Amino acid sequence: MVALYDKRSNDRGVSESIGFLLIFTIVIAGIGLVTLYGYPMLLQQQVSADEKIMEKNTIVLQNDIKSLAYKTVPYKETSLKIGGGSLTVYNASYNVANSPTLTITYPGYSESFKSGELRYESVSAQTDISLQNGAVVMRPRIQPGSTMLAEPRWFYDAQTKTMVISLINITSDTIMAREGIGTVRMKLNGTEYPPAVESIGGTLTISYTPQSDQDYSVAWGNYFTKTLKMSGTGPYTLTNVDKLVVKKYEVRIESI
Repeated sequence: MVALYDKRSNDRGVSESIGFLLIFTIVIAGIGLVTLYGYPMLLQQQVSADEKIMEKNTIVLQNDIKSLAYKTVPYKETSLKIGGGSLTVYNASYNVANSPTLTITYPGYSESFKSGELRYESVSAQTDISLQNGAVVMRPRIQPGSTMLAEPRWFYDAQTKTMVISLINITSDTIMAREGIGTVRMKLNGTEYPPAVESIGGTLTISYTPQSDQDYSVAWGNYFTKTLKMSGTGPYTLTNVDKLVVKKYEVRIESI
């Protein structure tokens, strides 16, 4: 009887050990599956959230610049979170030969305008979002192409045949970059209003020359052809323009 009792006791111990090993294996397998599939999905969602937040932040900064340029507000300050990358001020004067350039040609007028930019560079999403010339444009680094998230304040009045172009240059005293929490302080540094140029039935020509490593040609090309109804694939032309009005603004970034 004693031997039988001992045998049953040993069987109970084996059964409990096997049960513990099975439960432990299931738990470890569950943790492994979560780590293998769930964690990358969480990271991807975080990267996507950071990108969407910076899209909205850049549009907020665009509205700040509009307030400075068009509403005569002397100073703007905006606090924002910069996640997954960095926000950098690129002054056109630092690299004049390789700055994005808008070339405008019209009878009696010629302009080659180089603008600075505020650029968000996402390390995790490999995406760049640029605030340049009053527009917000975005491009992926791993494939060609770009899109315009928010348009600049240009317009063509078909009744009076008048084209109004606003050129906004972003400048700074030093090279600035910020990650994490930052406050963008900016002010209107100067304005210039050249006299309007009139040419009955004139042809307006605009070309966009991108920076060698920051090509937003597709975004600007779509804006010229779809919004302004210009023709061509670069340079872009608009015929029967009787008047051209160009306004220039310089916005200085004080700090980020």
